[in-house]
Amino acid sequence: MNLDFLITTLIVVVSPGTGVLFTLAMGLSRGARASVVAAFGCTLGIVPHMAAAILGLAALLHASALAFEIFKYIGVAYLLYMAWSTLKEHGALSVDGNAPERSSLQVIVHAILINILNPKLSIFFFAFLPQFVSADEAKPLLRMSELSAVFMLLTFVVFVGYGLFAAAIRNHVISRPRVLTWMRRVFAGAFAALGAKLALADR
Repeated sequence: MNLDFLITTLIVVVSPGTGVLFTLAMGLSRGARASVVAAFGCTLGIVPHMAAAILGLAALLHASALAFEIFKYIGVAYLLYMAWSTLKEHGALSVDGNAPERSSLQVIVHAILINILNPKLSIFFFAFLPQFVSADEAKPLLRMSELSAVFMLLTFVVFVGYGLFAAAIRNHVISRPRVLTWMRRVFAGAFAALGAKLALADR
């Protein structure tokens, strides 16, 4: 395995983004199990983008301004929804003991949507993966699939680490209402900021 690929992948995965944010929120609000489920969902959300890159379908988003803009603003709308629901205590950072628990399936669906509704991921993988496949590679599709699998594995491991850390400090956070209030505001603001960043993104 190319060391440059592993280092680059680790840097990309560790960098905070919507998936990391959601996993942290699940760890803080629901505990360790929910954070692992969220990490799994975020990892699954990468699959369509990697498949698009491997099959060359990401070229459509790159070439078509309309397709990119439509996909982008669906993602923006979802991030703003996450910001609003978090702020209203019915979203990722709700810790009301009387509130109905989210099922694992609901957490996974939210996590997948967060990652899948980001066209920049497809463009990123379309430009990222080919750099680590040599021109004389006998089976380039197989090689890209192997690299994708490694990327997903590292994503899951790092996200689980983030989530378990959040779950470990959960009791210290939820026992302090003022801290929890500010955490909700910070998470809501972060979701909104990521939505704004995506809205301003170019192809």
